[in-house]
Amino acid sequence: MRHLWRSVLSATVTAVAAGLLLGALSGCATQPSASNDPIITETPGGASDEGEARRRARIRLELASNYFDQGKTTVALDEVRQVLAADPGFAEAYNLRGLIYMRLNDERQAEEGFKRALALSPRDSNILHNYGWLLCQRKRYSEAEDLFNQALQSPLYGDKAKTFMAQGLCQARAGRKAEAERSLARSYELDAGNPITGYNLAALLYQRGELVRAQFYIRRLNNSEYANAESLWLGIRVEHRMGDRVAMLQLVEQLKKRFPQARELSSYERGAFDE
Repeated sequence: MRHLWRSVLSATVTAVAAGLLLGALSGCATQPSASNDPIITETPGGASDEGEARRRARIRLELASNYFDQGKTTVALDEVRQVLAADPGFAEAYNLRGLIYMRLNDERQAEEGFKRALALSPRDSNILHNYGWLLCQRKRYSEAEDLFNQALQSPLYGDKAKTFMAQGLCQARAGRKAEAERSLARSYELDAGNPITGYNLAALLYQRGELVRAQFYIRRLNNSEYANAESLWLGIRVEHRMGDRVAMLQLVEQLKKRFPQARELSSYERGAFDE
């Protein structure tokens, strides 16, 4: 999670209002995992058996996923192609192909991958989540919202916190701040340790003037190992508006000590609290 938080905050950030971090692809994409409705057969003894071809394909897909995690995108794509050549009905392979093309900024190929995956496994929440996030990047907010809601409907889905987070970020991009706040709050309830959720929720509350609540979330983040220049700067602005100079200066000292070259420190020195 530490690497994830830093990669999100160092990525290009689009703001719908001052200070609102919207996140990046690496923060919201979901890697292939077991489907919500896996295709398996039962042996006479009751054991599950995917079939030899699918078993081999799954092993190779795990290898492709590992390459993807390591940033070896071309190698991962080649492995996925081999998986699909051997098992063209493997939905999770199309899901990973979609993620790979998202990383390569090929939105057309990414969408084709997710569409093929959903045609094979229409109730798979991981695929619904990833396709929804792609559509959010393309500003197709209504379609993205529908896919996120479908993903969240499955009682077997174990990554609802991430989908609520992605949904909240997408709603914020669409200018639906009240809905974004609700989605992020639900994500926070499920995973209070996610710094992306905590930061964005605090930022929304700060923009609405809900300073006490914003203070709660940003203080918790800044007291954790995930604090960085952006979170400290948001904390400084919250404390400034609340008139707590002692708390504000403590955060300023952290910012100076840990991130002396950060643009946020320059903003503080200029007194640009409304940036």
